[in-house]
Amino acid sequence: MTTQVIVLNGGSSSGKTGIARSLQAVLPEPWLAFSIDDFVDSMPPALQESDAGLEVAADGGVSVGADFMRLEAAWMAGLAATVRAGARVVVDDVFLGGPHSQERWRGALAGLDVLWVGVRCDAAVAAEREIARGDRVRGMAEKQAETVHQGVVYDLEVDTTRTGSLDCARAIAGAVVSASS
Repeated sequence: MTTQVIVLNGGSSSGKTGIARSLQAVLPEPWLAFSIDDFVDSMPPALQESDAGLEVAADGGVSVGADFMRLEAAWMAGLAATVRAGARVVVDDVFLGGPHSQERWRGALAGLDVLWVGVRCDAAVAAEREIARGDRVRGMAEKQAETVHQGVVYDLEVDTTRTGSLDCARAIAGAVVSASS
């Protein structure tokens, strides 16, 4: 079977978005890219700082509520429908719930050929990137660097600590090509 979905999981500022963009450049066919940040940005502002939606604590901790979970499930189902309609998709996510987050994706993507990719980055490097970005609460990258990977099973892992997005994307593209052979 041919890979239809690439799921990138990593903490904030680990390099997932850069890898997704690079994958679009190196994969031989067109791929759509969707990120959890896009989903969060699409939520009503009232849910972006609410215990029913998404809350980011002053120390960078993130918690999600029932409305977030319901809307995220609909988003996941929508992305799966996009793939079932014929598109190939790269998903850039942060598994705050570790293996439970992966199981939610497995349910939504049931029957599709998925490549699960862990995007790792040293916590200190991710924290530096977070500061340089200026659009995240300090502490988020460091808190998520390892916790989002605990209990998650991958087909492939890449590490952006010292490897650029393009090289990581080439490694992932190689796995997509070999899985399709």
